[in-house]
Amino acid sequence: TPTWAIIMIFMWVGLYLIIGGINPIARLFEIILPLTVILFLVVTFMSIKIFEIDNLRPVLGEGITPVLKGVKTTALAFSGPEIMLLLIPFMNQPKKAVKALLVGVSIPLIFYVITVVMVIGALSVDGVVTRTWPTLDLIRSFEISGLIFERFESLLLVVWIMQIFATFTITYFAAALGLAQLTKKSIHPFMFGLLPILYIIAMIPKNMNDLFKQGDFVGNIALFLFGLLPLLLLIISRIKGGKYETIT
Repeated sequence: TPTWAIIMIFMWVGLYLIIGGINPIARLFEIILPLTVILFLVVTFMSIKIFEIDNLRPVLGEGITPVLKGVKTTALAFSGPEIMLLLIPFMNQPKKAVKALLVGVSIPLIFYVITVVMVIGALSVDGVVTRTWPTLDLIRSFEISGLIFERFESLLLVVWIMQIFATFTITYFAAALGLAQLTKKSIHPFMFGLLPILYIIAMIPKNMNDLFKQGDFVGNIALFLFGLLPLLLLIISRIKGGKYETIT
C-alpha cells in the first residue's frame, strides 16, 4: 500500500472524529487507554525470560550529566501535557485540572520507565544503541509456543498505532480550535483547511533519517513553546497582576 494512501486514510478518519468535537475524542481515548495498558504490560512482561539485571548496571555510572543531556532528546516523547491548557475550559471541574495533569503525565512516564528498564535489561545498552526500534526488536527476540500468537510484535504495533492516532487527533483538534479562537471564526473551516497542510508536512520525510530530523525539530520547538514560553507568560502575568493589585 502506498504511503500516501495510508496517511490520507489515517487523516480522514481523524478528521471524521474531531468534527464531532471534544466528547467523541474523549470517549475514544477512554477505550484506547485500558487496551493500551493491558496489551502493553502483557507483551512487555512476557520478555522477562530474557531479562538480565546486570545489563542495567551500573546505574548512573557516568554521573548525572549524561542524563541531563538526554532531556533535549526526549523532548518529543514528553510533549503533550500542554493539551491540558486547552482542555480545562471543557472540564466540569476545572479545579481538578492539576490532579488530572499529574495523573496524565504519570501514566506515560511509568510506561517509559518500564520500557527502558525491560529493553536495556534484555538487549543491553550496546544492543539498544545499534537498533532503530529496540522495543520492537525486544518483542521479536522471544517466542512462546503453544499460544494462539507465538510472536507478539503485532500486538505492540496495535497499541502503537492507537497511540499515534490519539496523539494526532487531539493535536489536530487543538490546532483547529486555537486558530478558530484567534480569528474568532467557526472551527470547522480550519479543520478542513489544516488537512492538506498536515498531509504535506507528513509527506516531507523521504527516509528514516529525514523522519528523525523532523522529529528532533518538532521536539525542539515543543521544548520552547510548551516548556520555556509558558513559564515566561506566567512570570509576565504575575508581574502584571501584582501591579494591578497595587494600583487598585
